[in-house]
Amino acid sequence: MSIRIVRFGDRRRKVEGLRVGTVRFPPRGLPKGSLYDTWLPELAPSRELWREIREERIAWRQFERRYRAEMKTPAGRHLLALLAALSHRTNLSVGCYCADEQHCHRSILRELLVKEGAEVVA
Repeated sequence: MSIRIVRFGDRRRKVEGLRVGTVRFPPRGLPKGSLYDTWLPELAPSRELWREIREERIAWRQFERRYRAEMKTPAGRHLLALLAALSHRTNLSVGCYCADEQHCHRSILRELLVKEGAEVVA
């Protein structure tokens, strides 16, 4: 059992299990559920932080520091703990649709899940 970190739009694999969308804004023009099975926008960067990085008003290091701070809130900690616990009982995947994982919150989310004790695989 494990969590996979995925990019929505890539071919879905059977081993991914339940797909959890960690995006702030669902994609427009696509049928609901076409990219993920359930949606947890609380695991995405806040609207303000998302806009700042998208508009290049802040550097990646600032984004990373602030996103990590957002995930230290009680809601963020509880959701990370839940996903970590689930990873030991079932397959699931989390992700978003950014092209470059190295400059996407999902790279940070991967680290946070590992730190929380999740079974994360490539």
